[in-house]
Amino acid sequence: MVAKNNKKNKSIKSSSKNKFTNNFISTFLILILIMAIYSFIAEQGSDKQEISLSELATDIKEGEVSKIVVEGEELIVTHTDGEKVSKKEAQASLTETLSNYGVTPEQISGVSINIKNPSGLGFWLIQLAPFLLPLVFIIFLIWFLSRQVKGAGMQAFSFGQSKARITFPHDKKQKVTFKDVAGNIEAKEELKEIVDFLKNPKKFLEIGARIPKGVILMGAPGTGKTLLARAVAGEAGVAFFSISGSEFVEMFVGVGASRVRDLFKLAKHTAPAIIFIDELDAVGRVRGTGVGGGNDEREQTLNQILVEMDGFEPTEKVIVMAATNRPDVLDPALLRPGRFDRRVAIDLPDRKDREAILVIHGDKKPFAEDVDLKVIAERTPGFSGADLYSLMNESAILAARENRNKISQYDLIRSIEKVMLGPERRSHVLSKREKEITAYHEAGHALVASVLPYADPVHKISIISRGRAAGYTLKLPFEDRRLQSRKEFLDDIAVSLGGYVTEQMIFDDLTTGASNDLQVSTALARDMVTKYGMSEKIGPVAFEGSGGRAMFGKGVGDREYSERIGADIDSEVTNFMIDARDKAKKILTENRKILDTIAKRLIEVETIEREEYDKILVANGIALKTKQDIEHQG
Repeated sequence: MVAKNNKKNKSIKSSSKNKFTNNFISTFLILILIMAIYSFIAEQGSDKQEISLSELATDIKEGEVSKIVVEGEELIVTHTDGEKVSKKEAQASLTETLSNYGVTPEQISGVSINIKNPSGLGFWLIQLAPFLLPLVFIIFLIWFLSRQVKGAGMQAFSFGQSKARITFPHDKKQKVTFKDVAGNIEAKEELKEIVDFLKNPKKFLEIGARIPKGVILMGAPGTGKTLLARAVAGEAGVAFFSISGSEFVEMFVGVGASRVRDLFKLAKHTAPAIIFIDELDAVGRVRGTGVGGGNDEREQTLNQILVEMDGFEPTEKVIVMAATNRPDVLDPALLRPGRFDRRVAIDLPDRKDREAILVIHGDKKPFAEDVDLKVIAERTPGFSGADLYSLMNESAILAARENRNKISQYDLIRSIEKVMLGPERRSHVLSKREKEITAYHEAGHALVASVLPYADPVHKISIISRGRAAGYTLKLPFEDRRLQSRKEFLDDIAVSLGGYVTEQMIFDDLTTGASNDLQVSTALARDMVTKYGMSEKIGPVAFEGSGGRAMFGKGVGDREYSERIGADIDSEVTNFMIDARDKAKKILTENRKILDTIAKRLIEVETIEREEYDKILVANGIALKTKQDIEHQG
C-alpha cells in the first residue's frame, strides 16, 4: 500500500512539474508576442521625418524654421513642410551648436525656441524604463508560476476536505417546507419530532428524552426522500449539509474517512444543523462480503461514519439523515440503536397523493379549462413523485411545441404514455407484414386481459412505436393495490404470453417482439417460487430477498439451497409458464373471431382507445369488468 501511495505521489509531482513547464513556455511566448506588437505599433506611430543638424542649420538660414522645442537632446522642429525631428550635441546648448554650424544670432532670434525640462520622476522613469520593465515582468512571471505550482500542491492536500453542499436557513430561494411536499403524511408526522427537537431541544432533554441521532429514509427512487430531508431543515430553520455517499470515496485510501471527519466538524460548528447523506448504500454496504472489490476505502469511510455518530452528544443538536432505496444491503452496525435507529418508510403515492403532487407541480403552469388532474391521477398508478414531475414537464413541452399557450388534458394524457414508454417513433415505419404481426400481438394481450377475471382492464391499444416497443397495450387497475394475490400473478403471466401465443397461432412462427414479454413473465414466475412461497410443490420457503439477491447475508451469486432445490425451482417456473401459455391459447382459440376484429381495426386506425375497445367487446358478447366484480372476486 505504501508503494502504491508513493507511486501516486510521484504521479502528482510529475503532473505538477509538467504544468509548471507548460505555463512557463506559454508565458514566454506571450512576452515575445507583446514585444513584437509594441515594436510594430511604435514604428507605425513615428511619422515625423528626422533631419541632421547641418540640415537644420541650413533651413534656419533660409528662414524655413519657425519654432524649435527642446526636450533633452531631442529637437522637435516646426518646419514649413511639417514637424521634423533632430538631435543636438549632448554637452552643448542649442545656440552654441547652431553657431558652430554658421547660424548667426540674428537668424537664431528669428526662431521661437522653447525648452521643456523633464520632471525628476519622469526623467528617471524614462532613463530606467528599459531596465525596470523586463525586471518587473520577470518578477511577475516568477510569482505567477509559483502560485500555479502552489495551487497544484495544495489541491493534492485538499482531498480530505468535505465536498458537502450547504444550504443556510436564510437562503429563501432554496428553502423547502412540508407545504412543498405532497402526500407522505405518516412520514411527515414522524419527521415533525425531528423539527421540534431542533427548534426546542430543551423540552426533550429536561425530561430525559434523547432524540434519534440518525434518521434513514427508505423508499423507491423518485419518492421524495431528498425533498423531505430538505423540508425538515426548512421547517426547523437550520443549516443543511447535503452530500452523496459516492462523494466520500476516492482513489486514495483514507480520503473518505477524512472527509467524514471534516463534514461532522463543520456541522458541529454550525449546529443546529442536519447532515444529509444521499445514496447511503454507496458506502454503507455490509462489510466483509467481498462486494465492491479489494479496495478498503469504502469500509474505512463506513467505520468513520459509525465512529462519528457514536461521538455525538445530546446537546450537539446535529442530526444525520440519510436516504437509500436499498436498505436490505446496509451494514447492521448502521441500523443499530444509537445510530440510524429511526427508519422512515416512504411509499409510492396513492391516488389522492398523486393528485396533490400534480397540483404542486402544476402550480405555475397555465391549464386549459378541460384539465382534470383527478383523471390524470387515476391513470398514473405506480408513478412516483419524480415521474409526475416529468409528466407535467413533458405536457408543457408538448403544448409549447405546438405553439399553444395553455396545457390541455390531451397533452397530459399523451405525456403519461411518453413517461411510461418513451416518445413516439413516427419515423419507424413498419412493413405491411410487421404491422400485421404487431397488431395481432397486441390484440392477443388485450383479449386475454379482457377475458381473465383477475387481470387489469385494458385502457388503450396501439401499434405506434414508442421507445423500444413496436406497440403496446395499456392496462390500468381500478384502484391502487398494496397486495397482489397468486391468482392475479398467474393471470398477469398469461396476459404477458398473449402476444407470444397469438404469433404462434396465427403465423405459425415466432418473432423477437415477444422477448420482453418472456423476460417479464419469467421473472414474475421465479419470484412467485423463490420469494413469495406461491409454489405448491416447494412450499412456503423464501430463497431470495428483494431484487433477486441471496438471503442470509450472502454475496452476489451465493445461494442457500441445494442443486436439487434449484432444479425444482426451475421446474416450477417452467410449469407456471406452460400453464399460462395453455390458458392464453385456450382463450384466443375460443375467441378467434374477436381477435381478428381487434387486429384488423388496429391495422386501420393504429390506436384503439378504451371506449371503442369496450364497444368491440360488448358487440362480441364479452362482459365488461367493473370495480364491483374485482372486489367480489377478491
